[in-house]
Amino acid sequence: MPVVFEFKAKGKAAQYTAIDEAIRTGQFIRNKCLRLWMDVKATSRNDLYKHCKVLAHQFPFAKKLNSTARQAMSERTWASISRFYENCKKKVPGKKGYPQFKHNSRSVEYKQSGWKLSPNRKQITFTDKIGIGKLKLKGTWDLHFYQIKQIKRVRLIKRADGYYVQFLIDTELTQKVEATGHNVGLDVGLKEFYTDSDGNTEPNPRFYRKSEKRLKFYQRRVSRKKKGSANRKKAINKLGRVHLKISRQREEHAKRVARCVVLSNDVVAYEDLRIKNLVKNHCLAKSINDAGWYQFRKWLEYFGSKFGKATVAVNPAYTSQNCSNCETTVKKSLSTRTHVCKCGCELDSPKATLRERDHNAAINILSLAIGTVGHTGTLLIERNASGDSTSTEVDASQSQQVGS
Repeated sequence: MPVVFEFKAKGKAAQYTAIDEAIRTGQFIRNKCLRLWMDVKATSRNDLYKHCKVLAHQFPFAKKLNSTARQAMSERTWASISRFYENCKKKVPGKKGYPQFKHNSRSVEYKQSGWKLSPNRKQITFTDKIGIGKLKLKGTWDLHFYQIKQIKRVRLIKRADGYYVQFLIDTELTQKVEATGHNVGLDVGLKEFYTDSDGNTEPNPRFYRKSEKRLKFYQRRVSRKKKGSANRKKAINKLGRVHLKISRQREEHAKRVARCVVLSNDVVAYEDLRIKNLVKNHCLAKSINDAGWYQFRKWLEYFGSKFGKATVAVNPAYTSQNCSNCETTVKKSLSTRTHVCKCGCELDSPKATLRERDHNAAINILSLAIGTVGHTGTLLIERNASGDSTSTEVDASQSQQVGS
């Protein structure tokens, strides 16, 4: 499982200008490769590789960029094309993600050439003709633990608060931890970040909501500046810094909570939510995006793989409606937060009247996943026509998966 280490890049103004030039050149190559695919029928991945070499001969500024960096940009183009083909093949409802031209790229990627690390692994020198030169690496990661050949990619990223260097390292970061003998089901929500099958909850931090007033202030400052002026660029940068802080807060919160959940349980079950469909509800879209459910699931799966714990994605259908005690369907609207069943089911949790619905759903999620305790890795639990639960791997092909 490859890992990514990130460092802050420190250099001179001329070097930052060269990084911007490298990013623009990479964007140019990507758009030219996409144009070739649009204009020439049956264009393959190898054709895009060959086109990079043609572009280097046609445009002198493109030749300055390292050849593997040009190839990496063509690979990005092909990744968007193949994703579009995959969505068409699976007949994904709605838009299929037709590849679009990039207008504001913020990164460029090198493979295993075009750069060189210093002996103390605290500086990196880019050796192509773009003119980036030597950059200091500021960060806490120690690259001495890894061989140079293990570094498969080096990525330069421009953000609102500066420039960063990422290293993609091919290594196995696994850690053995003792079994806890406890399993948990999680029902994510907007009022509470999640409610587990034991009745415990994690508060929703709402980072975006708390920063909305500040965002509006900087947005007004941007709108008042003249387009194309230096003051407008400064205002845009300050606005971008606020957005960057919010995204980092959300990511760190999801990482911290996911790590605690995985270390405390042997099996973690959660809903296989389609966030793309949920945000179509314009009344809830802002709150759903602010909650960061996707980041939470991503880190659950990462830490599950790292610590050897089972993470199970469950089909969310009827998990809130069905009674966790007698499996009777108790219909509820979205505003109904309590669970009242004829069987007299009572959920023993603090402030139960506020969380009965979510607690009931979490118990159902765990019940669906409990049959796959012997499996490891990320699994997807679905119900078949007879009502029984079946498990398939998330990355299995559509023909192998059991229909819900």
